[in-house]
Amino acid sequence: MLKSIIAERDEAASGGAERAPSVRWALASLSLSMLLSSLGTSIANVGLPTLAQAFNASFQEVQWVVLAYLLAITTLIVSVGRLGDIIGRRRLLLAGIALFTVASVLCGVAPALWVLIAARAAQGLGAAVMMALTMAFVGETVSKAKTGSAMGLLGTMSAIGTALGPSLGGVLISGLSWRAIFLVNIPLGLLAFALAYRYLPRDIRPPKAHTVGFDAVGTLLLALTLAAYALAMTIGRGSFGLLNVGLLLAAGFGAVLFVFAEARAASPLIRLALFRDPALSASLTISTLVATVMMATLVVGPFYLSRGLKLDPAHVGMVMSIGPIISALSGVVAGRIVDRLGTSLMVTVALVEMAAGSIALSVLPSMFGIAGYIVAITVLTPGYQLFQAANNTAVMIDIRPDQRGVISGLLNLSRNLGLVTGASVMGAVFALASGTVDIATARAEDVASGIRATFAAAAILIVVALAIAVVGSALATRRSLPGDAS
Repeated sequence: MLKSIIAERDEAASGGAERAPSVRWALASLSLSMLLSSLGTSIANVGLPTLAQAFNASFQEVQWVVLAYLLAITTLIVSVGRLGDIIGRRRLLLAGIALFTVASVLCGVAPALWVLIAARAAQGLGAAVMMALTMAFVGETVSKAKTGSAMGLLGTMSAIGTALGPSLGGVLISGLSWRAIFLVNIPLGLLAFALAYRYLPRDIRPPKAHTVGFDAVGTLLLALTLAAYALAMTIGRGSFGLLNVGLLLAAGFGAVLFVFAEARAASPLIRLALFRDPALSASLTISTLVATVMMATLVVGPFYLSRGLKLDPAHVGMVMSIGPIISALSGVVAGRIVDRLGTSLMVTVALVEMAAGSIALSVLPSMFGIAGYIVAITVLTPGYQLFQAANNTAVMIDIRPDQRGVISGLLNLSRNLGLVTGASVMGAVFALASGTVDIATARAEDVASGIRATFAAAAILIVVALAIAVVGSALATRRSLPGDAS
């Protein structure tokens, strides 16, 4: 895989054939960083019941082991991307890998639940650095002609991490203890650090005249706003109460303050002028909608398989792993297709395929049971992987070097906001359509009604995303025409 990505590396930039092994190992370090950050998300979920017993805590309390990690990533991913643009991406990525690894040690030896939650938040900060900067480094590692393949490779590693987490976590907990699901990150983290230190290109300090300050006020406002939104979407026992409403209003107020602060900042965290680019705005919006739909498969799928199809936990896990496995197998292929056929066409094709997959999930499981569910997932998942490769390539390929970190952070932020929204909103749609408060005790026919309505709604979201993609592409083309007044 790596050989094909570097085959057409620009000779002047890479120093010829002698540079090829360095490029290969640099991509290996980026891939391992992406694997670790996604593994950190999925491996902890399987340990929640065990953690509840180990710390004599409620399920709502141990959920913060997952929530702290997700909140840290969501609130800080744009800020760390911008910080990487300022102080140097290599330097910050090494610090992020080191923090992730040290935090994994603290998670593994945590004597109390609050210590584990705090260590997971620190681990999430390291993961935010790793997520934001791996994509930013692609532009410094491979040629434009191979950007899609590199993005596909990173997508593959993310999918492998997601797929590996539940199975690896289960084995480690059964054979050792819950502490092993965090300690396993230590050798991988050390390897990622060593590869990044040895093979990633060194930071080039800009002239003092071109250096900019860090927008501390904007960073704080954005972090508080995103934290309020993420909390509004996740706290509570499946209900949306007054606290949720208050947090959502606070997030809206924070967003307004953030816009005013950025408009007046000498060195803004996010230049608002970026959003005048219709292609970028469309890509970020579509990314949020697509992630919302994909999260629905992770939230709704297990309940349908267990309650609707009466599968035992082992078989639920096997079926749920099919999607990530398909993603892992299709990621690099999707990247190569994007390199060959272009980003705009492939985004459209991917969204059409995802719409078909969403419709299939709404219809086929009720008709054919588990076979229908698997067929629908095999349609939806490759479409998602193709979208990721095409959309990420379209956004990152022509970005100025000093903007790569923040734009990569925005891409990851849009995805994380979609995941948070999908977990709450699509879960609420499923519960409402099922007509029951407690999904865990719902009847099979009620759960079947829930999945039909949920993925009908998902199909509508993908159609909206497709419309945005078409309009955004048309506006971008119009703006680029010679002599256009706009």
